Amino acid sequence: MSENLGFDAADEALVTRSRAGDRDAFEQLVRRTARLVYSRQYLETRDAHRAEDLAQETFLVAWRSIGQVEDPKGFRTWLLSVARTVATDDHRRRNRKKRKSATDLPPFSPAAHGGSSRGGSSHGRESVPDPSPTPGESAEREESRRRVTEALKALPDEYGLPLTLRYIAGADYDTIGQQLGLTNGSLRGLLSRGLAKLREKLKQ
Repeated sequence: MSENLGFDAADEALVTRSRAGDRDAFEQLVRRTARLVYSRQYLETRDAHRAEDLAQETFLVAWRSIGQVEDPKGFRTWLLSVARTVATDDHRRRNRKKRKSATDLPPFSPAAHGGSSRGGSSHGRESVPDPSPTPGESAEREESRRRVTEALKALPDEYGLPLTLRYIAGADYDTIGQQLGLTNGSLRGLLSRGLAKLREKLKQ
């Protein structure tokens, strides 16, 4: 949310104590911003488990680097910049692993992989309806999630993060207000304008 990210006055003392090495104070900061960082990482990954892992890594990096925060009022903006760096580094690591794995794969042999097998293993078994989504339905849902997440990510943080906290992380208004340092009235206004901008993005 850059310069538009709200500031909670309680952050100031906690950041000052954290910079002096107070772990308890930093743990309070973590609780006050955990959903915010998770939402940022979810927008980067579209994967709940990876977002949780990257959120944890973000706070580890933040704890080691908390001395870099010169103005406590800018803590949340700084924390989101740490989150982006962590996500970028993770993306690069994964790309390197994919490239390495691709070069390490042995030549494919149909015979070695059972390519000539015949007959169905379900012979003699009754067919049971599968309640799970069909591949087509799953693909459609994934595409819908992808479009919404990409649209949210394309919005300025002042709109994208409140919407992600509300509709993806499932946070209530009080929680979102604390995570973003916003009053209830300001938050409702951002959500309303953000939804309008999101709909415009999805129409494009």
